[in-house]
Formats: sequence, C-alpha cells, structure tokens
Amino acid sequence: MSQKAGSTEIPEKRDYFILAILSLIWGSSFILIKLGLEYFTPMQVGALRIFIAALAFIPITVVKRKQIDWSLWPFFLIVGLTGSGLPSFFFPLAQEELSSSIAGILNSLTPLFTLLIGAWIFRTSISYSKIFGVIIGLVGAVLLILLGDDLAINEKLYYGFYIVLATICYGTSVNVAKAKMNHVDPTLLMSTAFLFVLPLSIVALIWSGTHTTVIETPGVGTGIFFVGILSLLSTFYASILFYKMVQRTNPVFGSSVTYLIPIVGLFWGVLDGESFGIFHVFGMALIMVGVYFSRK
Repeated sequence: MSQKAGSTEIPEKRDYFILAILSLIWGSSFILIKLGLEYFTPMQVGALRIFIAALAFIPITVVKRKQIDWSLWPFFLIVGLTGSGLPSFFFPLAQEELSSSIAGILNSLTPLFTLLIGAWIFRTSISYSKIFGVIIGLVGAVLLILLGDDLAINEKLYYGFYIVLATICYGTSVNVAKAKMNHVDPTLLMSTAFLFVLPLSIVALIWSGTHTTVIETPGVGTGIFFVGILSLLSTFYASILFYKMVQRTNPVFGSSVTYLIPIVGLFWGVLDGESFGIFHVFGMALIMVGVYFSRK
C-alpha cells in the first residue's frame, strides 16, 4: 500500500509506472480518434467508444452484481457521464478542426480543474501559488485555442472549448470517485458506471445513423478497428488502472498523467504530418508551469 502523510497518500514506484503506462495509452487516443473520424462522424465515434467499452464491462457487472451498492447510483452516474460519457463526444467534436497535438496539450488542463473542483466542492485547501498556477495554465490554454492552429479565431475558440469542457468533466469525475466512492472496488466502480451510460451510447448510435454508415462506407472495418482499440485500451483497460491509482494516491496525482499525455500526443501528431509551431511550444510551456505551481 502507499504510505500516508496526513490525509494524503504518497505515491509509490508502481504508481509512477502506472502513470507512464496511462500516458502512453491516453496520449495515443488522440491519433486513434483522428483515424476514426476518417470513417465516422464525431457523434458516431463517441457512441461507438462508449458502447464497445460498456459491452466489455458487462461480464464484470454480471459476476459482481451482488456487490453493487445501488444507494450510490447518483455517484455511479456522475462518474460514468463525466469520466467517459461526455468526454467521449467532446474530443471527436473538437478534433474535427483541431489537431491531435493541440487536443493533447489542452487536455493537460485536467489537473488544474481537478484542483479547482476539489477546492470549490470538496473544500480541499488551495494556496496563492495554486491560484497563480491555475491562472497561468488557463492563459496557456487560451493562447493555444486562439493562436495555436491554422483556423479562424472564432472557430478555434469554439472547438477548443469542447476540450476545456472535457477536462472539467475529468476533474469532476476524479474528485467524486475519491471523495464518495474510494471504498468501491475500481473494477466494479467502472463497470457499474458504464452500465449507466450504456443507454446514452445506444441512443446516440441510433440517432447518428451508425448502422447506415457501417453498411455503406467502404473500408469501414478499419475505422471500427481504430475505435475498438480506443475503446478497449483507452476507455476499458486504462479506466480501471486509473481509478485504482487514484484510490491509492489522490486526485491531483492521478490527474497529473496529463503532464505526459501531450508529449505522446505531439509525437503521434508529428509522425502524422501535423504542424507544430512556436505558439504550440509557448502555450504548452505555460500550461506546464501552471500545473507545477498548482501542485505546490
């Protein structure tokens, strides 16, 4: 078990190892979303991602059904919607116009919103250095949204806002899971949470005409493969690893996986021929400085 310092558990070497594994998996998710968008609409990518992951979780839910505390249903619902449900739609919507590199960089706002939500809702302490870090990080994000890609200013602001919403969702999910469900087995937590968002994915699949796309789109099997990998690795497997780590440590440490995600995202983006300029570097640097001060 992790050692404790007061009410905060100190991460062990294995937690840092898991952090590295998660950064590789989630850092690769942006390029998988981009590849999936070559065959499906953003709504379809999000719906398929949730649906496939939910199906993978069903056997766990069935086996452990007697262990589920249904009195916690509001928290299962919140974790399901904010941890995976809504972000699964926000990222494809953003990546219609933003590169996977920029998506990965903006995703590093997650620790800042984790800190803010923890202080606002769960009354965790927040210092002046943390407030400074939040401001600097937000400035970096705004810089990226406005100047970091080859889009008109109003379009950048619009599409970048989807990722900001996703990071707010992540900050909410990790705080709720730690504060209200820390005693729940992480595998059971995620399988039950996905049970609550499964109907959302089914409605979205039908409403977006996914079945028609599957029938009529040439080579669609390749798109299903990319979204399937995204679902099973980035959503199913990584979610279990992540919440196990959060239970042993703390929400801010868990969300710090987003420090490394941009590096992996940039690597895939450059390999895929995406542009990368000075504003990308400057914006990412400001976000990282902000995250550093937010942890002090």
